[in-house]
Amino acid sequence: MSTPATPAQWRAALKAEGVAFTEFAGWTTRGRDAATGKIFGPVHGVLNHHTAGANSLATIATAGRPGLPPPLAHAYLPKNGVVVLVADGRANHAGLVAKNVFDAIVAEKPLPKQDKTQTVDGNDSLYGLEVENLGDREDVYTRGQYDSWVRFNAALCRLHGWSAGSVAGHLETSVEGKPDPAGPVAGYGRRGPFQFTMAQLRADVAERLAHPASWSPTPQETDTVNPEYVNLGLVHSYQLAPGLWDDIEFTTEWTDEPDGHAQNSPAFVKGAARFTGSLSLRFEGLPEGDVVQVRMSEYDDAGALKADHPIHEVIGTAGGSYAIVPLTKRLAASRSMRVRLLNQSDEQVEVASAVLTVLVWEG
Repeated sequence: MSTPATPAQWRAALKAEGVAFTEFAGWTTRGRDAATGKIFGPVHGVLNHHTAGANSLATIATAGRPGLPPPLAHAYLPKNGVVVLVADGRANHAGLVAKNVFDAIVAEKPLPKQDKTQTVDGNDSLYGLEVENLGDREDVYTRGQYDSWVRFNAALCRLHGWSAGSVAGHLETSVEGKPDPAGPVAGYGRRGPFQFTMAQLRADVAERLAHPASWSPTPQETDTVNPEYVNLGLVHSYQLAPGLWDDIEFTTEWTDEPDGHAQNSPAFVKGAARFTGSLSLRFEGLPEGDVVQVRMSEYDDAGALKADHPIHEVIGTAGGSYAIVPLTKRLAASRSMRVRLLNQSDEQVEVASAVLTVLVWEG
């Protein structure tokens, strides 16, 4: 629990973190406190959005939307990466937040799936950042935009003594099915193009917080190492029993230059390395509405489980169930990465296809 930042604290925190920013006229006194009779704060985290539009500054700061008075966020982040401070008080950005998710943000724990039966007003205690993007999953976040995005969240976390667990996305808190933020990112640091996920944003914020505020990631232009192309799959389908986590054991390697990556092995890459790509899955026999969970897991050289990463859920549909799971991560030396599945139905499920395609950078 923290008192909301004063204008002076906003400026100092952003400047220290290397965030380029400007100030929209009147931002230091703009808010919905007087209009609602509710005082903004105490604050517990940062809620991230995309605008689902272009040139949205006026809408967010002074115009609002039908039935939703401004301000619609505390800050706006356009394509050029220069944050605009919009409001210092209560803002209409979060709406109703699932209480179980809100409690996890407060406790800085992994965020659960929303329980829509109990809600709180997120506008009371969450900072809001609107990032310019059309929200069509084709419009690209620029490198400068994403870099400022990471720095902005880290600046507020550092100011209040929070971890990256205080960073959330609207799609994780909303009980109304909001999809934001989402979309492709041009790159960050040494990383090339990737799909935005909140898990990746939190990982990048956590990386910043592990360094002094003046730290910057190694820029891409210094990376002269060409990535390796890894393309793995299954020779035969197999049955996935209910109730136990089970590694996908990739049994064939489709690549022009095989490099020994994980053939006949559950590990698809070994560290130290960075990788980005995707896993395409097809299940047969998964009952409609039932779930198979998918997650990446890190193991040490002795085969001991060291870390689990966020879960992706595949929900059963008629005629087969399909999913594409993003795979992006940094992997420390003496670690290997596996993909594990958990069949939560009561029936055996056929893993009909699993095709993994990633680019891997050593070091």
